[in-house]
Formats: sequence, C-alpha cells, structure tokens
Amino acid sequence: MTAQSTALLTDHYELTMLGSALAHGTADRHCVFEVFTRRLPEGRRYGVVAGLGRLVDALASFRFGPDELSALRRAGVADDATLRWLAEYRFGGDIDGYPEGELFFPGSPVLTVSGTFAECVLLETLVLSILNFDCAVASAATRMVTAADGRALIEMGSRRTHERAAVAAARAAYLAGFNATSNLEAGRRHGIPTTGTASHAFTLLHEREIEAFRAQVARHGSGTTLLVDTYDIARGIDAAIAAAGQTLGAIRIDSGDLGVLASQAREQLDSLGATSTMIVVSGDLDEYAIAGLRAEPVDGYGVGTSVVTGSGAPAAGMIYKLVEVDGRPVAKRSSAKHSRGGRKSALRRHKPTGTAIEEVVYRAARPPSVGEHDRVLPIAVIRAGEVAPGLPPLDECRDRLREALVTLPWEGLALSRGDPAIPTVFLE
Repeated sequence: MTAQSTALLTDHYELTMLGSALAHGTADRHCVFEVFTRRLPEGRRYGVVAGLGRLVDALASFRFGPDELSALRRAGVADDATLRWLAEYRFGGDIDGYPEGELFFPGSPVLTVSGTFAECVLLETLVLSILNFDCAVASAATRMVTAADGRALIEMGSRRTHERAAVAAARAAYLAGFNATSNLEAGRRHGIPTTGTASHAFTLLHEREIEAFRAQVARHGSGTTLLVDTYDIARGIDAAIAAAGQTLGAIRIDSGDLGVLASQAREQLDSLGATSTMIVVSGDLDEYAIAGLRAEPVDGYGVGTSVVTGSGAPAAGMIYKLVEVDGRPVAKRSSAKHSRGGRKSALRRHKPTGTAIEEVVYRAARPPSVGEHDRVLPIAVIRAGEVAPGLPPLDECRDRLREALVTLPWEGLALSRGDPAIPTVFLE
C-alpha cells in the first residue's frame, strides 16, 4: 500500500507555535522533549510500552506534500514562510525510548525526542496519539493475559472501536500476549494470527441449528468452533457433537452466567465422549471477569470492548514536555502539573534473584553507577532522522514483556488497587 501522509494528524496549535518560532528566530534552538506519565490509571500497578514500531512507521510518512500544504493554505493555518519551511520538512533529530514490551511507571522517560524546536514540536500530537492509545490497550491486555493464566485469548474488538484503531489495538493486544485477533488487516499488516468462525446470524440463517453446524463442519472440518448459545445451550451442544462428532475442536458460549454454563458444558461434552473438545467463552469480558472464571473449565476467552478501550483507561496519560533548551534544563513549575527539567534516562535495579526493586530516573549527563543486576532501559530509535539499526521485531517484544512481568514482585501483578509495583526514584 502507498503510505498516506501523516502530517495532518496533528493539532492546529503545533503549527501556530512553529510559525511564531520561525518569525521570532527561535525555531532552531536545540531542544529535548520527553514523554512520560505523572501517574498510572487508577488501580494499575504498571504500564506497558506499545506503539513504538507504529510511531517509526508514521514518522516516515510525516511529510507535507502539495495536498497538505494546499489544505493549510486554504484554511489560513500557516503563512507563506511557514508553508515554505513545511514543504522541506524532514525530521532530522534523535529519538530514544523504552522498547516495546518494556514496563513503565510514573515518571519513566518512555520517549526522548531531541532536535530543533521546530522539528520536534510538530511531532507532539502524533507521538501522543499513538503511545497513549497503544500503551493503554497493551496495559489492559497484559492484565487479561495474567488473569487468563496461560489460557488462550482472542482479540475481537474491531466492531467496538474506530476501524483504524482496531488494527492498532490488535497489534497492542498481541504484543501483550493475546494469541490471535479477528481483524484481518492486523493479520496482513503485522503478521498476527487471525481466527474466526461464525456468529448467531449463520445459525439463524438455517431452519435448524444442526443444519448450520453441519454446513460449517463440511467447510471447515471437525476442528472448527461451533457457537452453541443461539437457542438452548444444552441442545446446542448435543447438535454440535451430532454434526461434528467427538473430535469437535471447540464450542463457544457468548452469553449467560459463563462460569455455570462452562461447568455444565464440560460435563455434557464429557458425557458425549467429546473429552478433547474445548470451551471458549466471550461476551463483555474484562480482566476481572476472566480472573473470576479461572477455576472453571474454560480453555479460551474472546475479548472485545474492554481490550480496545483499555478496560476503563482508554489513554495511558502520556504527556510530551519540553525539558531542555540549548543544554539548559527547563521545567513547568505549576503546583498541579510539575515536571522535572533536563534530559533524563533510566535504569531498573533488581535483586540478585531477578526481582525488580526500583526504577531510577537520572540526568543523562550524570548517570549513576550501573550494578551487576541493573538494566538501562532506553534504546536508540532514530539517529539523525534515520531509523536506528536493531529495533526489536514484534515477536521479540512479546518475549520482552513476558520476561519483564516475571521480575515484578508478586503483589505487583495483582488486579486490586495499590501502589505501583516498584517505586520510581529521581536522581538530580
């Protein structure tokens, strides 16, 4: 596909600031912007970094071509001098950041953007729109993966969000450990396994439930998953086994008291000799509902609305703040929205056993000694406008997240309210 320009996926005030800086002679001052969150969403113990790969792709298309410039001119957003500057715009600075699949905590410098004020300020909205959404979905999805305790998870929220957001959500959920998605574009674009069988409409299309099941089995084989709750679930299970035999892959239950129904379904399937037939449940599930089903004979979960909306926290709370100008630390001093000046980096300290102890955020110019069990977190993402070599692929990011979760103190994985899993320590 031809990449569409991402340049206008931004806010008006970015260009207002750019025009003023160009006119005033301050546009070329060397600046450092940082992306971080002051606090985690209520009840969360950690956040998960996601979206960095999408951001790199979006930056490659952040160009102001004739169509974009014409739109800005017609709307009176930018004057001629600013439009001429935008026509030549290419981000030529540096970006460092936590890799995808890494955990973050309040104050973690998740992304650092450095370059001229003009080239960096334009990226604020694009950076935040990607990271806030992707990190929110990945953080919620990771809690669901933990609650599922090794059982399969399918992301199926495409019909509950914007069509473009659906693709990003599927990617973030897969990074978090979901096994598959229902979204075909996510499968094409990101190589995520896709799955899906039938809805209630397919059953209703036929005069008898068993006819629908036989049609599905004839096309997809006995390993398919049959949706058994269109009418009566017990009768649906009988019909499913009659149509597919004892080698039926799975049944899906999409409504009702899922715990009770799963237990009854397991007994019925076993009595019919379908002991290997799995039970998949769906229907307004979130991490709490999944945890509540842990003791039930459920083999997999289909999750929709809650995962694509961040399970109650649809944005990760990321902000994009100027922290340094020409080597001079700058900071917002508002009592309500305080920030720390100066370019920063971070490391995570661990016990010899591997358990994380604290996140240490420090001035990049004054790094602390790095112990044997410490790990510096940011990596190079962009250098002089070019993608840095060695950015980890999506599957490697999945592995990183699994490994990072193992390092958290056990209480840090709890779904209950509490402090962040580890404290953040700021060194001046």
